Amino acid sequence: DVIKEIKKLKKMKKSGIVWDEEKTKEKFDKESEEKLPVLKEIKNKEIITKDEFTKNILIEGDNYHTLSVLNYTHKNSIDLIYIDPPYNTGKEFRYNDKLVDYEDTYRHSKWLSYINKRLKLARNLLTKKGVIFISIDDHEFGNLKLLCNEIFGEENFLETIIWKKRATAPNDREIGRNHEYILCYTRSDNYDLTLLPRTEESDKEYTNPDNDPRGRWRASDLSASGKGGRLTQSTIFPIKNSFNDKEYMPPKNKCWLYNKKKIEGFIEDGRISFRKNGKPFLKRFLNEVRSGLTAPTIWTDVGFSQDSAQEIKDLFGGETVFENPKPLKLMRRICHLATKNKPNSITLDFFAGSGTTGHAILEMNEEDGGNRKFILCTNNEDNICTDVCYPRIQNSIKGYTNTKNEKVKGLGGNLKYFKTDFVDGEPTDKNKKK
Repeated sequence: DVIKEIKKLKKMKKSGIVWDEEKTKEKFDKESEEKLPVLKEIKNKEIITKDEFTKNILIEGDNYHTLSVLNYTHKNSIDLIYIDPPYNTGKEFRYNDKLVDYEDTYRHSKWLSYINKRLKLARNLLTKKGVIFISIDDHEFGNLKLLCNEIFGEENFLETIIWKKRATAPNDREIGRNHEYILCYTRSDNYDLTLLPRTEESDKEYTNPDNDPRGRWRASDLSASGKGGRLTQSTIFPIKNSFNDKEYMPPKNKCWLYNKKKIEGFIEDGRISFRKNGKPFLKRFLNEVRSGLTAPTIWTDVGFSQDSAQEIKDLFGGETVFENPKPLKLMRRICHLATKNKPNSITLDFFAGSGTTGHAILEMNEEDGGNRKFILCTNNEDNICTDVCYPRIQNSIKGYTNTKNEKVKGLGGNLKYFKTDFVDGEPTDKNKKK
C-alpha cells in the first residue's frame, strides 16, 4: 500500500491547482446519464423579423449538455465566449441540486469540478483566433486563474481586467469592494482583437496652433532614458534652435530618441519645433497615430450595476425581474474588442442570465450592418430563461416601451429557441454527430 501511495504521489503535478474531484463529482439524473443529449427546437418561440437576418440561438437547459452538443455542431467555430458563472458566495451556486453553503468543506472543490468540465468543452469551440472573457469576483478568482492556466495554457493568458462595478465603495466596512474581475484568455497566440475607437476626449491634446497644413498635432518629448544601452554617442549631439541660435543637448543621463541623420530629416521636414524655454520637441500628427486606442485593464467607464438594474427595468416596464445583470455598456466593450472587425462572427454565452450578451450583439449589428450571431444558453431555474432571457431578447428585437413611456425601436433580427433533450443511443462519436 505504501509503494502504491508513493507511485501515486510521484504522478501528481508539482505545481498548479489540485482539488478533490472524487468527492465532488457532478451528478445528473438517470436519463441524462444514460442517454445522448440533443437540442429540440421549440417552434412557437421562434422570432422572425426579416428572412435575411441572422438566426441567433437561445438554448434552455443545463449548459454542460448544451456544450456537449455544440462540440459536434460548432467545434472551432466560436470567435468570442463570454461567461458570468456563479461566484460561489454561498448564496447562488447550486451543485447536484443543492445550494452550496459558504461553510461547506468542499465548497471550492465543487465549484472547480463544475466549472472545469464546462471550460474544457468550451475551449474546443473557440477558433484559433478566438478569445474567452470570464467575469469573477474574489471568492474564486485565484482558483479560476490557475484552472484557466491549465485549460487554455498560461502562455495564452491575455490580461485581467478590473471592472469598477459601483461608483462608490459600500460604507458598511473599513475597506469596501467595488470591483470585479474579468479574466481574458486566447485559444492561441494568433488571436485577433480590435482597438477601442478614438474619441474627441482622447484626441483633445492634439491641436494646430501654427496652422500646420498637416493638421492637428501634439508635442512629444525628443529625449529618452539612457538605460538599456541606448546611451550611445550617435544619439548624443546638440540640436540648434533656429530662432535663438542656441544649441541644446539632451538632459543628463539621457539621449535623443533618434540619431543625428534622423533628427536632421525631421528638422528639414518641419517636424521639430521648440518650446518657450527653447528646448526642442517632436510634432506627432493626429493623422499618423493608430486608428484606435489600446484598452486599459481598469474599466471605470462601462457602466455600474445600478445602470444595468435600470436597463432591466426599462425592458420590463419597470419590473426588477433579475438581480445583478451586467451593464449593456460593459458587454458592448467586450463584444467590440473581439468582434468589431468580424461582422460574421459567432459569440457564445453559456451562463446567459438576462441575455445582455445577445442584446449587445444585436446593437452592434444594428449600428454597422453586421451579421454577427449569438448563442445563449441558460437553465430555467426560477424561470430565468422563459421569463427573463427570452423576453429581453424578444423586446430587443421587436421594440418595447420603457419606464418613461417612450417607445424604443426594435433592433431587428431572428431567434431560434431550443431545449436540451435526450435520445437513446450508445455514447459514440458517430451517434453524437447524428
